[in-house]
Amino acid sequence: MADSFCPDCNRPTEVVFDHSAGDTVCSECGLVLESHSIDETSEWRTFANESADNDPVRVGGPSNPLLVDGGLSTVISNPNGSSSDFFTSSLGRWQNRGANPDRSLIQAFKTIATMSDRLGLVATIKDRANEIYKKVEDQKPLKGRNQDAILAACLYIACRQEDKPRTVKEICSVANGATKKEIGRAKEYIVKQLEVEMGQSMEMGTIHAGDFLRRFCSHLGMSNQTVKAAQEAVHKSEELDIRRSPISIAAAVIYIITQLSDDKKLLKDISLATGVAEGTIRNSYKDLHPHASKLVPTWFARAEDLKNLCSP
Repeated sequence: MADSFCPDCNRPTEVVFDHSAGDTVCSECGLVLESHSIDETSEWRTFANESADNDPVRVGGPSNPLLVDGGLSTVISNPNGSSSDFFTSSLGRWQNRGANPDRSLIQAFKTIATMSDRLGLVATIKDRANEIYKKVEDQKPLKGRNQDAILAACLYIACRQEDKPRTVKEICSVANGATKKEIGRAKEYIVKQLEVEMGQSMEMGTIHAGDFLRRFCSHLGMSNQTVKAAQEAVHKSEELDIRRSPISIAAAVIYIITQLSDDKKLLKDISLATGVAEGTIRNSYKDLHPHASKLVPTWFARAEDLKNLCSP
């Protein structure tokens, strides 16, 4: 509080400043001496919600430790309609002539960010993919290799390591034309390079059918009860010796559960939502059908209902 002259009290009194309203109020009589005043002091609030530090600085973009200059370099460009300005255009030309060691990295990080956004991935996966690409790029130049496949493979590995796996088909759908085979080769190359750097085998994380189930069910528009039953069935399937890929098991479980529900799904719709071929789903269903009584929760279907499942 500070002292100010109050006309009602006719003497200097202590005043209180209301920051929310911008009012200066007399502490004794309550008279508003000044209203809607502007606070010209620094607003020291931190906006770095993804950073561990509490730096309240509000200028500039976030730093990137993967870049040489931290991503805080200045770019000079020609303003619109000022192309004839010799001074500005000359600075822009000289800047373009200078070698920027981070130019390729920045472009790669932008591509990874675009792919992550299209898949709806969280920032931690995007950051992990950036780190993987930086390690591989530092260890051995990637010239002559399919850049889109390399970036897609980095994103695939990052999803696996963050326990949020995506299928190769899902990654391929945002890989700017890179095929599954190219992404697979790029993944093997990256894993090999990183294992050489670390001197040990690279941990990729284990894939379970439950990692894909909820997303597949969401694509099919299944009800909450049906999704819950499918999750329990997938969890029980891990106790069985079913030698099928987790994605195929998830698709087959969805087919079994939906056939026992009121909202039945066609095999082609499940194939489209999961990216698993219809023949593969049939083969996985053939392996799971003898264990249907163990997989399907008793609260979801009775024993008589299981007998109505179509034979594989």
